[in-house]
Amino acid sequence: MTSQSIIFVVIYLFTLLTAALEMVPLSVAALLGAFLTIWFGLSYGVFTYEEATSFIDMKILGLLIGTMIVLEVAYRSGIFRLLALYAIKISGGDSRLLFIFVCLTSAVISMFLSDSTALLMIAAAAATISRLMDQDPSPYIVSAAIMVNLGGTSTLIGSVSNMIIGVNAGLSFMEFIAYLAPCEITLWILTMLALYMVYKPHFVVKKSVPTYNPWESIEDKSLFNKSALLLILMIGLFLVQDQLNVGPEAVALGCAVLALSLTSVDPSDIFRSLDWETIFFLSGFSVIVKGLEKTGFLSQLSQVFLSLSGSNPGGATALMLWISGLASSVVSNIAIALTFTPVIKALPQVNSTALWSALVLGTNLGGAATPMSGVVVIMAINALKREGSVVSFAEFTKVGTLTTLIQLGFSTLYLMLRFGLVG
Repeated sequence: MTSQSIIFVVIYLFTLLTAALEMVPLSVAALLGAFLTIWFGLSYGVFTYEEATSFIDMKILGLLIGTMIVLEVAYRSGIFRLLALYAIKISGGDSRLLFIFVCLTSAVISMFLSDSTALLMIAAAAATISRLMDQDPSPYIVSAAIMVNLGGTSTLIGSVSNMIIGVNAGLSFMEFIAYLAPCEITLWILTMLALYMVYKPHFVVKKSVPTYNPWESIEDKSLFNKSALLLILMIGLFLVQDQLNVGPEAVALGCAVLALSLTSVDPSDIFRSLDWETIFFLSGFSVIVKGLEKTGFLSQLSQVFLSLSGSNPGGATALMLWISGLASSVVSNIAIALTFTPVIKALPQVNSTALWSALVLGTNLGGAATPMSGVVVIMAINALKREGSVVSFAEFTKVGTLTTLIQLGFSTLYLMLRFGLVG
């Protein structure tokens, strides 16, 4: 390892450390690391200024920002809250059915909303019903956090890490679903079964639920109808983007323009509501990883990875899954996706689709193992505190670790069989 590589590795680790210890916000840590990368990169001649200006992938940013705008407009229409309220209403007071609907609704809604927004909405609805039914909200809200983290694993827009991997791997919306949807659906079932067995003693006899009409939660019917049509249009265009010869970022940005043009929402209000923390973290960390790549360190890392796997495609895929999964339990999955993307690109003569799929699964599944794994878990614990129900670090870790190990274990088997890596 050269002295230049050491400097950039130190910058990388410094960024992760300052973010993990919450010395500064995530975005500030990434931007500081990006500043140091540019400074030392130009000073040591590792790259030119012109090269540095291309370090941020505008396709990824376009996909992210466009999707955020469409979903923020849809969120304000009440469409996702309507789905959540209907799921709870259908349960009819049966705590076991309510549990199933909370889990399924959490997973489905997180395919379209950011994880934090999805959890806030589900937690609010579940807490309200738990109070009305005089039940402990912890089984529902903890399970919601785990299912929100799992939901959207098989879609290109399901998480920021998916967008990063999909754009770099050249995977279309339909290819994402084809490779990963069977695994995700099975993981939903296995995870719900594990959670049900853990919380089974909490489920009591059926109680009556107060009568309410979910449609009363919709205040602006016109906005609701337009938002529903825009969501259908965006997903439909994602499905046929290959035939249109455009990238997913073009679909997302085009639908975002329509959402702002055809609805009555205030664009400036929508822009203020976007998750700029994630946008700037993604931008800053992209620069840091590109700096590492320019030193040749990530190419060396890919060779180390290949030697550890014994140049075996099955071993390489399993190793990628578990390393990224365990790393994502303590480090932002965006950082893990950005770090391992160039590593996969540098690997010769391997089943790259299997490795990309392993990275998708790993970066998604590691996000709910412990309270330190992500903001969604912290939000769930805080929501329970507000309801007077305390879940300790050890209690959540017990449930989160169990479900994470089950998910990673099944995913290993799925990848071996799906891509013919056995034997």
